[in-house]
Amino acid sequence: MSKNAVADEIYQKYFRVAIFGSARIKVNEPAYDEVYKLAHMLGAQNIDIVTGGGPGIMQAACKGHQEGRKSNKSHSIGLNIDIPATQKPNRNLDIKKDFNRFSKRLDTFMVLSNAIVVAPGGVGTLLEFTYTWQLIQVKHICNIPIILLGDMWSEFLKWIEKYPLKKGFIEKKDLIGIFIAKDSFEAFKIIKKFYEEYKKGADICINFKKYKVEMDSLLDGKKL
Repeated sequence: MSKNAVADEIYQKYFRVAIFGSARIKVNEPAYDEVYKLAHMLGAQNIDIVTGGGPGIMQAACKGHQEGRKSNKSHSIGLNIDIPATQKPNRNLDIKKDFNRFSKRLDTFMVLSNAIVVAPGGVGTLLEFTYTWQLIQVKHICNIPIILLGDMWSEFLKWIEKYPLKKGFIEKKDLIGIFIAKDSFEAFKIIKKFYEEYKKGADICINFKKYKVEMDSLLDGKKL
């Protein structure tokens, strides 16, 4: 693996799906199984994934992707974070990079990803979701789909509509790119639709060219 493997990835115009979710979810819990199945389908389609690189949902994604792909044309990327409750990288990663700041890690997610899947999770998952959403809202990144996977999100969206939307803090157009998927099959159908458009070259927006961030710090000194 190249020392700057993640930086190398930023140069590549691959379609990648970021999968966010809790590290606390255990093997064979419903959310783990759904993410495993989704990643398995993505691997079979040679679609890359990007995760936090640790256990729980992240392990489900990387394991599913590794076991689903039929060639080495796609891979999983893990962006691991150094936190007090040490998050050890899972064994199913192809490319790994360690971070000691959430901000730089989130920025790296943004420049790599063409679609976002948000599985069940806590504060960190909510941060990843809302960070992506805000950057789309202010047009700092491309208008990529955000797919909320599982049944924990419907009530949250109702709250969004009842309070921030009703009070005028956000607009209806801010919700257009957010999708609810009850299971892995629904999530895959949404991703596949965007992936087919990407393959056709339909007005593709590339985040590393659009995102207003100091790219040198993400590229380990490399230049675009």
